[in-house]
Amino acid sequence: MNSLQSVIRLHKWQLDEKRRALTELQNLADRLKGELDRLKEDVQHEQETARGNEEVAFGYAAFARAAIERGRRLTESIVQVEAQIAVATDAMAEAYQDLKRFELAEEERVKREREKQRQKENARLDETALVGFRRRQQEENAGT
Repeated sequence: MNSLQSVIRLHKWQLDEKRRALTELQNLADRLKGELDRLKEDVQHEQETARGNEEVAFGYAAFARAAIERGRRLTESIVQVEAQIAVATDAMAEAYQDLKRFELAEEERVKREREKQRQKENARLDETALVGFRRRQQEENAGT
């Protein structure tokens, strides 16, 4: 294995790690959005319950303050995670470009190596044909 293949393997591993990290961030963002949606549903449910019952309405104010604070924290977390997702996406794109650059360099190296082998093979075949031609020439000249 040449050093370029080792570099390619390393870059593939790095790209996979960046993909995993991005996936984890996206899953976290989805979970936070789901929690925010559930919180909104809980608030709506509590509002409906508080409208119908005065005893529940008394405690609703404390619930609403806590829900608003939790919603604010969830929203801030979502914004932070989305910023991290943007950074991770850029890092993954850069890692992908690096990998492709090395893969293309390896393809070129392999292509050049094949061309050199083909040229060596052609030179060997030409030499074999030339030796055969000279022998026939010598045999014809010796026979005349």
